[in-house]
Amino acid sequence: MLKLILGLILGYLLLCLIMFAWQSRLIYYPQPRLINAPESTMLLAVEGAELVVTVAQHKGPKAIVYFGGNAEDVSLNLPLLTQTFPDTALYLLHYRGYGGSTGSPSQQHNQQDALALFDYVFGQHEDITLIGRSLGTAMALFVASQRPVSKQLLITPFDSLQDVAAAQFSYLPVRYLMRDRYDVSELAPAVTAATHLLIAGKDELIPRASSERLYGRFALGIATMEVAPSANHNSVGNTAEFWSALRALQ
Repeated sequence: MLKLILGLILGYLLLCLIMFAWQSRLIYYPQPRLINAPESTMLLAVEGAELVVTVAQHKGPKAIVYFGGNAEDVSLNLPLLTQTFPDTALYLLHYRGYGGSTGSPSQQHNQQDALALFDYVFGQHEDITLIGRSLGTAMALFVASQRPVSKQLLITPFDSLQDVAAAQFSYLPVRYLMRDRYDVSELAPAVTAATHLLIAGKDELIPRASSERLYGRFALGIATMEVAPSANHNSVGNTAEFWSALRALQ
């Protein structure tokens, strides 16, 4: 019996060790870039890496900066966004390790790179809208808490990646194992840009309570929230609520 107990304890500790060592592979799923024409590609040099940014150039004050999910090729959004915002410049960030960007993704790098891209875009355009999806909502919130963003759309947002992971891996001490925690709810009170949260009613990855906790952290009058009741995490982009939220950014 003692050997069995010791075996279970060692097995559990090994599982925790694997979770700690492999957590980046559980959070980030780099994708190749399928739209890679020279006219739609920009390179942005940042400290320690060279980032690929899928772009649609357009002169004028308006620009949209897009931050994608953890397993998203953001270039695939270019046709949709170009059609929806024909008079707006578009900048879609490929995180480190994604779409030809060099380096490896992490919370620190992703947030620093998001700021660097905003600062570059702000040098060309004065009216900047952010769109973040899933993991990308953390980057949008980070930028909006520190820079003069005009407005932002957060699609399937969360208040803390650490809490989301803890709900999915309730049998592990996730809060003590995670390095990239993305506790973004602490950023929300500093946001002054008009913010719309779009929640998937049947989201199987991000609990609705997580999105609602984030919504409750914004200052009064800053944020609005909408639920696409029939959508799951990946299908929310096919809903009427999604299209309505995009049109509201125009």
